[in-house]
Amino acid sequence: MEITEIKIFPVNEEGPLKAYVTIVLDRCFAIHDLKVIQGDKRLFVAMPNKKDKNGIWRDLVHPVNQETREKIEKEILTRYYAIN
Repeated sequence: MEITEIKIFPVNEEGPLKAYVTIVLDRCFAIHDLKVIQGDKRLFVAMPNKKDKNGIWRDLVHPVNQETREKIEKEILTRYYAIN
């Protein structure tokens, strides 16, 4: 899997949300509404999510292993830091 495009949309408000992100995988699959969030110790990338009928937030898409999660986060944060 290759991330072939990353678009960063900075959020210009105070708070932990720093940017929305769209990525394209292998030039054929887009994932919108990833988020760059300032956590207690570092920035991290959150997957797109929505609240279910019980009020619990659920990821709409997500990596199935840690290696893929780390790859996505590293590439997004590298691009985020490059523009900020």
